Amino acid sequence: MRINGNTIFVPGATSGIGLALALRLHDAGNQVIIGGRRTELLDEIAAEHPGIDTVRIDTTDAASIADAASEVISRHPDLNVLVPMAGIMRVEDWTSPGTFLEDAEATVTTNLLGPIRLISAFIEHLLAQPDATIMTVSSGLAFAPLRFTPTYNATKAAIHQLSETLRLQLADSTVRVVELVPPSVQTELMPGHQDEPSAMPLGDYIDETMVILQTQPDVTEVQVERVKFLRYGEARGDQAQVIAVLNGFAAHAAS
Repeated sequence: MRINGNTIFVPGATSGIGLALALRLHDAGNQVIIGGRRTELLDEIAAEHPGIDTVRIDTTDAASIADAASEVISRHPDLNVLVPMAGIMRVEDWTSPGTFLEDAEATVTTNLLGPIRLISAFIEHLLAQPDATIMTVSSGLAFAPLRFTPTYNATKAAIHQLSETLRLQLADSTVRVVELVPPSVQTELMPGHQDEPSAMPLGDYIDETMVILQTQPDVTEVQVERVKFLRYGEARGDQAQVIAVLNGFAAHAAS
């Protein structure tokens, strides 16, 4: 993916990694369109960052996705990059029946069905472009599970495999598939997580990500150094230790 000269739609980008990445891509010389549910927040972003366009979209609603896709393509016929960023993370206790199903279903709808619907809505247009990219967003938790967030882990593992498979299917087309694999980053994804000292500062994460995109235009997985501990546990042969450390059992793992 080239670092500038693109027209990029980033749905689910009114906060966190999505917004920070969208702003940096805009600053790098791209036309950026940010999508989100809250129109007042979209208006604030547009006012604070001239040149950025905004579109209302609810990525949990198939009709909203279809309407937003039509609007974005109509206003930006040269659109060539789609970055489905929307995601939620919920704590679930599967040992307590009746407490987790609603959260699990919402997580699947947002984190997995949302990107699938978005890609479906834009794929015909992207295939018609001379140079296009789908940037999916998985997680280090796709490769090592956090015990409190089983459905989040599962949806991110699914996004990883979806990315791998789409890359195979689109290999002979003009559409490239790039997977963003964040570690734990200081955002509001979970209450209080923006101040979590063990998480990577958001600015540092975006800085390193932009360097990778700029220096490795053919990269298929955008992996900052911090995420490689989770990403390659199985390959290194220390997956049990990775899971223990991730879940706060370092002392037990060392014994």
